[in-house]
Amino acid sequence: MSELSEEYLKDLNKFNIEDKSHSLWYYSWKRLKRNKLAMVGLYTLVLLVTIAVFAPLFAPFEPNQQILEFAAKPIGFEGDVIAVKQPNVDEGDKYVAVKGLIKEEGDKVYFMGYDEQEFSLSKNELVKKDGEYIRKVKFYLGTDRFGRDVLSRLIYGSRVSLTVGLISESIAIALGILLGSMAGYFRGKTDMLVMWLVNVIFAFPAILLIIALSVVLGKGLWQAFVAIGLTGWVDVARIVRGQFLSLRETDFVEATKAVGFKPFRIMIRHILPNAMGPVIVTGTVGLAAAIIFEASLSFLGLGVQPPTASWGQMIFDGYKYIVVGTNWGLAIFPSIAIMITVFAVNLLGDGLRDAFDPKLKQ
Repeated sequence: MSELSEEYLKDLNKFNIEDKSHSLWYYSWKRLKRNKLAMVGLYTLVLLVTIAVFAPLFAPFEPNQQILEFAAKPIGFEGDVIAVKQPNVDEGDKYVAVKGLIKEEGDKVYFMGYDEQEFSLSKNELVKKDGEYIRKVKFYLGTDRFGRDVLSRLIYGSRVSLTVGLISESIAIALGILLGSMAGYFRGKTDMLVMWLVNVIFAFPAILLIIALSVVLGKGLWQAFVAIGLTGWVDVARIVRGQFLSLRETDFVEATKAVGFKPFRIMIRHILPNAMGPVIVTGTVGLAAAIIFEASLSFLGLGVQPPTASWGQMIFDGYKYIVVGTNWGLAIFPSIAIMITVFAVNLLGDGLRDAFDPKLKQ
């Protein structure tokens, strides 16, 4: 009998060790990993963030490098240039389009320009590559009307879109959590005031309100994410309010009140962590909307200002070419970049929604 009891206890201990409980985040991550589409979205976003952070390593040219002789060239265009040193080291080398080298004389090198005029530069001003002054450069996605490389501007444009999206949605989440938690926990007049403000914001179309705030704040990068953030908090506030209304009546919250904890400690330390699942899902969806709003503002000329690379501004500069039937890629490529980014965010958002669903099996 004692031997059976010992074996039973061993099996029971083994079962408890192997099947011990984990946190909600552990099971949510396990469910998310099983969702292949959500993981595709996650990996795509990681790739986009990596490209944005290390843009100088991926971009073949400076995004604002102009070679007017190569303006509006097609996909895969190749041309001959010389690299001229800039006074400011941070600016990099300046490319000048040439048709050929005429001669070297003393410390001068003579070239034939695209205007059929001869010009000379000091050897100290030039940068050699493989022992040659003239190098061939390739524009994989063509050039825009100022002779700037489209691929490089796409890569640097990802910085603007992702930065504005992340910062503006962070502002929206912070405001939503602050107002929604106060409305849900304190209820009464506080709830009425917050919900009145939510209804007022909902009464206006989001894009029109963002445009109005952009006009008031002015044009620029920080104005864009402030305008988007100040209009995107209402969904988060409603979600947080609902969660707080539900959780404030639970036994563990009543226990914290009995112990004598202050309201803000209960809200921050005990209720908010249990309400973060729906907030993360809502924030992910809001990130996609923020990226679209930023592109819309830049397209209208109210967002990031030239010459800073922005996907919305690139679409505005290139859509006219679609009308005339040439250089369609100037508008199509940034549109595809926005589509891929928003699609990846939505895939991840759908996966997070399923992962945080408590009704699903672990």
